[in-house]
Amino acid sequence: MAGRDARAARKKLIWRVVQILISVVLVVAIFAYAIPKIADYRSVWQAFTNMTWLELTSLVVATVFNLFTYWWQNMASIPGLGLWQAAVNNQTTTSIADTIPGGGYIAVGVGYTMYRSWGFPASAIALSALVTGIWNVFMKLGLPVIALAILAVQGQASGGLVLASLVGVLVLAGGVVLFALVLWKKELAHRIGDGLGRAVSVVLRLIRRPSVEQWGEAAVRFRRQTIDLVSKRGIALTVTTIVSHLALFLVLLLAVRHVGVSESEISTAQVLGVFAFGRLVTALPLTPGGLGLVELSYIGGLILAGRAHANVPTDVFHAQVAAAVLVFRTLTYGIQIPLGAFTYLIWRFNKSWRRPVVGEPEPQPAAPVAGS
Repeated sequence: MAGRDARAARKKLIWRVVQILISVVLVVAIFAYAIPKIADYRSVWQAFTNMTWLELTSLVVATVFNLFTYWWQNMASIPGLGLWQAAVNNQTTTSIADTIPGGGYIAVGVGYTMYRSWGFPASAIALSALVTGIWNVFMKLGLPVIALAILAVQGQASGGLVLASLVGVLVLAGGVVLFALVLWKKELAHRIGDGLGRAVSVVLRLIRRPSVEQWGEAAVRFRRQTIDLVSKRGIALTVTTIVSHLALFLVLLLAVRHVGVSESEISTAQVLGVFAFGRLVTALPLTPGGLGLVELSYIGGLILAGRAHANVPTDVFHAQVAAAVLVFRTLTYGIQIPLGAFTYLIWRFNKSWRRPVVGEPEPQPAAPVAGS
């Protein structure tokens, strides 16, 4: 038994090292080779320095507003959560997920431990994670459809984009129908949970992992708790989810305009389309927070969208686009990391928010927790 555990731990360590190496190679290749092939960094810096202080200030204000929208969404999903508690939890977990390859699992554990230390029951924490996750997935799938519909109305969508939009509509509709069926009847929730559990178990057996159990019962509990939460906070949760995504888009749009790319070169609808598909790239678990991959997808998408860039030379246009994307990612990704380290320290040393969990035994956290 001990030998089997040692082999499993060794395999896990090897896989972790492989993950880190893949992430490092991809990030270095993209920033040291791919992006410089598109735009010289000196030209990118020149495009950045052409922005005025007023333009830079507006970007910072938009970024701060975007941060608040994430905190509001957390507050909508957990009754009783304060604004600054939401800020500390969101920034800390985001920083972990954006820094460490596969850090999402560690972030879940840290976020869970924070909520428990503030007196929130495990059921409320799990429900918050599931509901906000579902709402965000629906929004990520819906945005490309909305963007392509706008482009089609404006006559800027090709046949391929229309086909992609139709596929997106089908996927989104399937997800919404499945979610609605779970909420509609307890029996359907149980059947769907069991079906998903069997499908997941097949995949797990292929990689020699233990099968999952009792997903039907879990789906029934999720249904009951979700109906209660959505009936009370469904509107707030939906509004904050929509606003958080649009606030993030606003930062990108301002960056594109402030570096000098006009509406005639890349329309707002085209920027929205690139943003929407770029958000899907963040789901790829190859680098932390999609570092490198997201930048490359945004730069490539915006350049393709703005092929008719008026009288601006190609190299200048490419530099402007790269500058806009790098400024956007610095504000919405890079700054999150030190900010998250700061909020983690706030949680560690601020004892005034600590509360016991009433009427519930203390379970073990779902993932390893840094510094606990």
